Amino acid sequence: MDNCSVLHVLLMISIMPGWLGGDLIISRKQHEIRLSKVSRGSHLRMRRGWIWSQIFVEEEDPTPRKIGQLKSDYDTGDFTIKYILSGEGAGEIFIIDEYTGDISSLQPLDRELKPFYILQAQAINRKSKQPVEPESEFIIKVQDINDNAPEFINEPYVSSIPEMCPTGTTVIQVTATDADDPMFGNNAKLIYSILQGEPYFSVEPKTGIIVTSWPDMDREAREIYLVVVQVKDMLGLNGGYSATTTVTISLMDVNDNGPTFQQNLYTFAISESAPVGTTVGRIMADDSDVGLNAKMNYSLEDLEESSTFTIQTDPDTQEGIVILAQPLDYESKRRFVIAVEAFNENIDTRFLSEYEFHDRTTLKITVTNVDEPPIFSETSYRWKVLESAQIGTQVGTIYARDTDTANNPIRYSISKSSETRQMFRIDASNGTVYVANRLDRETTAWYNLTIIAREIRDEQLSSSVSLLITVLDVNDNVPTLSQDYQPYVCEDTQAGELIELISATDADDPVDGHHFYFSMIPDKHINPNFTIRDNQDNTASILARRSTFTQHDHTHYHLPVVIRDSGSPIMSSTTTLTIRVCACQPTGHCPSEGVEAQALSLDVSMQILLGLSVCLITLAVLSTLMLAVRKYKTLQQEKMATQELETEEFSEKILSFTVPESSQTVPLRHPRRRERKLCREEVTTSIRMSLRHSHLIGPEDGVFQQFIIDRLAEADEDPYVPPFDCLHTYAFEGTGSITGSLSSLESVTFDPCLSQTRDAGPHLLRLSPWLGATDDEILF
Repeated sequence: MDNCSVLHVLLMISIMPGWLGGDLIISRKQHEIRLSKVSRGSHLRMRRGWIWSQIFVEEEDPTPRKIGQLKSDYDTGDFTIKYILSGEGAGEIFIIDEYTGDISSLQPLDRELKPFYILQAQAINRKSKQPVEPESEFIIKVQDINDNAPEFINEPYVSSIPEMCPTGTTVIQVTATDADDPMFGNNAKLIYSILQGEPYFSVEPKTGIIVTSWPDMDREAREIYLVVVQVKDMLGLNGGYSATTTVTISLMDVNDNGPTFQQNLYTFAISESAPVGTTVGRIMADDSDVGLNAKMNYSLEDLEESSTFTIQTDPDTQEGIVILAQPLDYESKRRFVIAVEAFNENIDTRFLSEYEFHDRTTLKITVTNVDEPPIFSETSYRWKVLESAQIGTQVGTIYARDTDTANNPIRYSISKSSETRQMFRIDASNGTVYVANRLDRETTAWYNLTIIAREIRDEQLSSSVSLLITVLDVNDNVPTLSQDYQPYVCEDTQAGELIELISATDADDPVDGHHFYFSMIPDKHINPNFTIRDNQDNTASILARRSTFTQHDHTHYHLPVVIRDSGSPIMSSTTTLTIRVCACQPTGHCPSEGVEAQALSLDVSMQILLGLSVCLITLAVLSTLMLAVRKYKTLQQEKMATQELETEEFSEKILSFTVPESSQTVPLRHPRRRERKLCREEVTTSIRMSLRHSHLIGPEDGVFQQFIIDRLAEADEDPYVPPFDCLHTYAFEGTGSITGSLSSLESVTFDPCLSQTRDAGPHLLRLSPWLGATDDEILF
């Protein structure tokens, strides 16, 4: 018998007691229940029940077969009882023999899909059709077989650990699952092992935890490890299933290496003409570490010579870049020997001493000779020359030299790009600059030339310099009047009056500024008409010497003016001013340019005069017509007012009234009022006219104000004014109304006194309207 057969026998022996024990427990419990029922009383009959054992069906079994039996205590074997099966899978997966109660499975089952089925059984008497047993549930379990292989979960597995870590460091845990029943046998019991990765790593068989088993692994020697882990079910015994997975383990870098130069000497060459900032070369110290642990800096040790060069670290490649910091001169120094040191930015003394994070090497730099162009003694030249300098006058000398050992001769020239090169020339052999043309500061105040120095033996070697020549001012321009003056003198001008204020200008530019002197031309006779007064501020006043200028005598006068400057030599000029005689306006203004305007007015054509005459006549006729119409309207308005007053009838003229208590007669109008010459018609007309045009006048209008003032004065000066029976108020009602005036003074149908009528009693006389009163009863 082989090991496999022995293993199966052992498994069956270990499983069978559980099955048998379960059945015995069920039978024992049923027997106890029946005994308890019997012990309740001998007169009770013992209740019968179902008889069955636990039913199992092996998964993946394709052969239909009997898997168990259900039977009632009432079944005597005479087939009088019928068995019926219902529930999960009844009739499709499971069937029952209705006579014997045998249960059979019809198709293979998968425990991983459904581990058990719940069914119901009934026992019915065939004759009476009555159940002999109550409907009862029972379970059919699907028995597991090892038909599933284990599977790893959470793949892929990737982990990293620092290099130089000790043995036993946990790396990662791998996990596998098995779909078989973990409670039945060893089908789902897993065990892990390493197929690849020893002796560096190992795995714990039951947990799948991978740990290091090799001390001080070096990342620089090997960075990546692929560990293959296998898992088996059935505790790894034969006949089981297995699966594998690969774990990628990388070592993280630690700073356990310092920089190291691969050469003891680095040699470079650079031209003496190289500009500052030129890269001389690159050096690099090796560092097996990576990332921050590999970052390094470089420094130059020899301070005297290192000032000519600097070194920087390239952040991408960690190279040391040697850069020229000062200009080179082959004739002064041809070789540099410099010590270079490389050192880590971050150090970790757990792995190396501080000294091991540094390394040194030597840098040798050779300067190569270059034939250089000439060099000027100055970076730029600034000279001055008088504008009166004669042609051939020496302005200055430019000097350039060849700094090479050959010291080649130099040839000078003025650049063709200089627009004013024709004004100066240069001696090609010695660099002396001369005036070549007449200079004029007022035309060009300065010249910017470009001087070129070129080696005779090699014309390609040349250099240039800027030359700025400033032209100095010389007093060579005469002063002139600052503008074209047009002076005039009024006919009523008095002696001593100012005619014109003049000033001068000069194209020259003296250092201490301009100062001009004004005077008249020296003559035997004094000018009887005008004189010139120098104001000592570069201006002069032209004054009248006499009065009573008339156009009848002269239309204009000529006055010569002499202007001198203060330069050296003194320059002067004479300008003749024409002073016109003008019939000025009261403000002193000469209209239409004086005499010329009068002469022009005499030349006006007859057509224009005729047109003006026609316009004047037309305006006169229109004005006459407008006055006539206005007068007619006024007469009509006065006539209408008179008719209104004459047609008004009054029932009673009241000259006095009697007070009941005292029987005293009070005169309402005094007889002396008849002496007043003001007629009611005139006043009424005046009021009406004022009120009719109230939309054209306002409180500020003179007519309105005068009307109010006159009425107030008449009332104040009259000592015989009796008391009135009604108070009249006068006020301005506004302007602009399209309806015209609504004043009571203009209305013939409204009187505020009439609106106040009351019953005065038997002894009182009612006041009558005043509109029809006679002339002597009117008060204004």
